[in-house]
Amino acid sequence: MWADFQALCDLGGRVAGSASEAAALTFARERLAAVPGAKVRDDPVDYPGWRCRTAQLVSATTGVSFQCTPLLGTASAAGVVAEVLDLGLGRRDDFERHTDRVRGRIVMVRHEYPFATGHVHRRVKLALAQQMGAVGFLIAHPERGVGAVSGSSGRNGGAGIPALGIGVEAAEAFRRSPDGTLATARIVIDGDDYPGRTHMLIADLPGRGPDWVVVSAHIDGHPHGESAMDNATGVAVALGLARLLAPHVCECPRGLRICLFSAEEWGLIGSRLWLERMDEAARRSMVINVNLDSVGGAFGLTALTSGFERLDAWVKDTAARARLPIATHLPLMANSDHANFAAHGIPAVRLLAGFNAPDSNLRLLLTAADTRDKVHPHELDQALRLASTLTWQALAATDATLSSLAEGRD
Repeated sequence: MWADFQALCDLGGRVAGSASEAAALTFARERLAAVPGAKVRDDPVDYPGWRCRTAQLVSATTGVSFQCTPLLGTASAAGVVAEVLDLGLGRRDDFERHTDRVRGRIVMVRHEYPFATGHVHRRVKLALAQQMGAVGFLIAHPERGVGAVSGSSGRNGGAGIPALGIGVEAAEAFRRSPDGTLATARIVIDGDDYPGRTHMLIADLPGRGPDWVVVSAHIDGHPHGESAMDNATGVAVALGLARLLAPHVCECPRGLRICLFSAEEWGLIGSRLWLERMDEAARRSMVINVNLDSVGGAFGLTALTSGFERLDAWVKDTAARARLPIATHLPLMANSDHANFAAHGIPAVRLLAGFNAPDSNLRLLLTAADTRDKVHPHELDQALRLASTLTWQALAATDATLSSLAEGRD
């Protein structure tokens, strides 16, 4: 498992549509094919692709250029020049206090720790900026020395405004001066949309019945760093789980399906399209989803249980009986592929490290600092123990137990 993790990190950031992603899919396909009894297939998914040739952020006053990363799929800009309005965290009330000042300006907000109660996602902030007439969007990582933050714009080929991730140093340069004067910035983004195609890797290990327990992880990442925590950790654990349980699944009431998704970092679009094009009977056959995303980088795991109250209780009870520590968070957090399963009424749980731990290494997700040295082998061992325990109990459970997990949704 640790060797798989290292190999994925060796391939780089694995942005969907890149040679790095293609190499990672080839590697993972070979690893799945080596699992005894696995029936492996590639399910192609067409999605709104995007590529960027160059992105620049320049002070229109001093001519100084700043490090920046275009948000995946962002709108292009031949050269937008406008004042920068700093809205701090950029929550809804921040926007509402400055409704009459946003139009025609570049809005700057702060990136928040993504795995915390009350977190506001970047795409929510970007949507507010666009709705209020901003001509550009900057989102800054708050920690000095980390560099520019990345992430998805969620545009998916539609209307949008140019959006860049930046570091705290650039944010400081574009803050309002003491006399109230707003700094002016120039944004250039040379990119274009194109019909993209990626592949979902599916490995089926049949059981005695027609239904499936789905274990998923996303293989794609971001343009800088190694996308190590997010999500070489989840893919490595999913591969380890497949090898561990493969000899035993054939005697279970239902089968094990391993799904390695891509285009997750593009607003979860890969798994969403994969699920949407499936007929209802095929979706109904997938009775639970255990999603592994960012399961290393901190010791201690939390299960996001997507509003399914009985699922939440089952996770806690299953972990307690196995004497494995677990915390749960019941309200839906639409921050990984599990949300797409939940949208179809499939009980879905995401396992992740670092929930409500903003000082953990997970604070470095989406930056060039998301590298393998932030992960310890015992964190992956812990994730494998918990994920395999939940998966095994789901494989062996009665039909009545599993069907009850979809009840009592909050």
